[in-house]
Amino acid sequence: MLAAVKSGDAKELAELIRQDPGYDVNMGQNATGWTLLHYACYEDAVIPVLLAHPAIDVNVKPESGFTPFMLAGSNGCTSCVRELLKDPRVKVNETINGGRTPLWYATTNDRLEVIKWWIASGREMDLGTPGDVYMTDAIGMAKKWGRPEVVTLLQRFKENPEETRHKIRVELGWYAEAAAEIFALMVFVSDELLQVNDATTPSPAARFFSIARKLPLELQMILCLRAVGSVKELIPTMEREAAFKELANRLLWSSMFTS
Repeated sequence: MLAAVKSGDAKELAELIRQDPGYDVNMGQNATGWTLLHYACYEDAVIPVLLAHPAIDVNVKPESGFTPFMLAGSNGCTSCVRELLKDPRVKVNETINGGRTPLWYATTNDRLEVIKWWIASGREMDLGTPGDVYMTDAIGMAKKWGRPEVVTLLQRFKENPEETRHKIRVELGWYAEAAAEIFALMVFVSDELLQVNDATTPSPAARFFSIARKLPLELQMILCLRAVGSVKELIPTMEREAAFKELANRLLWSSMFTS
């Protein structure tokens, strides 16, 4: 399986897992203690296969202490970080070595794109304690190591997180990608190509709604229109009602003030 992970062959990895369902995917592969998911942080194509495994430990720490997310951010694999950020089980602020966080390591390695996508994702971000440069202070460390773009970005985010997140999402095309993803899910569910299952972790419905709430109102309106029909019978009632009531209320108030 390690060879399939290193080569980024998702199809082969999935087949090997199917053939050996009892294989310990959290087992250290060599003296480093790295698991398959650690090695996958250099080959993003296989990450979804591993995250879908029911026994996967997404925050596993070998002796070095680096979680997969910390490793991906440190080595600058932006696509790997993006995949991991989608999974709510991933602890993005997990600490090692006296409190150092994934952001601290991404900062010291000047991973500007990683930090941008992290902010765009909406996941929590611990900037650390000001003055504690060698342990947690990401902004202070960025200054010390001469990372001016990282310093500017993190300071903007600290002062105005919502505005900064919106501007970064526009810059990265995040809204367009998010819209494409949720509309694809909507079509699959509508046409019964995807059956939403509460037992799935993370739930496709939960993923769908978490993205839907972040979209501009114009896209939410189209989404609500597309939702009319078979979708409401397939998405669990409580999730559907809570999400679409929120969307409907926001659309209502928007129309009252813009009409």
